[in-house]
Amino acid sequence: MRTRKKKSEKELTIEQKINRRNFLSFAAFAVLAGGAYEGWRLLYKSPDEAAGITAGAHKPLRRALNKTELVFRRLFSNNHLVKTYPKSMAAKRVRVNSDIGIEAEKKFDPATWKLQVVKKPGDVFKVSLDELKALPKTEIIYDFKCVEGWDQIQHWAGVRFSDFMAHYKLDNLAKMQYVGMETPDKAYYVGIDMASAMHPQTLLAYEVNDQPLPLNHGAPLRLIIPVKYGIKNLKRIGTISFSNSRPRDYWAEQGYDYYSGL
Repeated sequence: MRTRKKKSEKELTIEQKINRRNFLSFAAFAVLAGGAYEGWRLLYKSPDEAAGITAGAHKPLRRALNKTELVFRRLFSNNHLVKTYPKSMAAKRVRVNSDIGIEAEKKFDPATWKLQVVKKPGDVFKVSLDELKALPKTEIIYDFKCVEGWDQIQHWAGVRFSDFMAHYKLDNLAKMQYVGMETPDKAYYVGIDMASAMHPQTLLAYEVNDQPLPLNHGAPLRLIIPVKYGIKNLKRIGTISFSNSRPRDYWAEQGYDYYSGL
């Protein structure tokens, strides 16, 4: 009888300990959930940032995004390459996700297109597609990533941006902080830090799956920058410019992260 009583008391003690741990776990979860909700509520009610190069985000969120950008930029290295894949793994039908800046496809004639490079205000030179194709061609098969959450292994080809800069003797401009790119109709535009633009895998692409770019993928020339999310991969580049201050950026004006790095 005594042995059974001791065993029963021991089991009760163990059950009490389990109940105590469960209570503490639940209490901790409740505190964390309450804290998270309160943090979300404060963020939701916080004032919006002043509209400028960036806009559409609450002030605390934009501050956090800017701090994160500084961390990413300090860690960034051209020696860190995006993983590549064999050509056999590339999607046969490359996903089209947006037509901002290229909506007027029927009115656009790629044969009349020339890339405008703004060295400084009033100093602009133009480059034809044939001139770009005369430069060394580079291919990349990598996992294209979208901020919406999807990704796809894609095959692109063109001239490396760094080769383009070297060929046209734009070394001094490569020392600037940013590159700005816009579509010919100026409806879509991106700002990119120079280090990412000069990354060895960044391309001015004119082919997809060994074929000339179709209109819905930004013919005749688009940006492929594997170290960034898809929102930075501008279709149909019309103008390239350089600056030491952030160029305007379409999605950063809608509240997205300006840097958008991977």
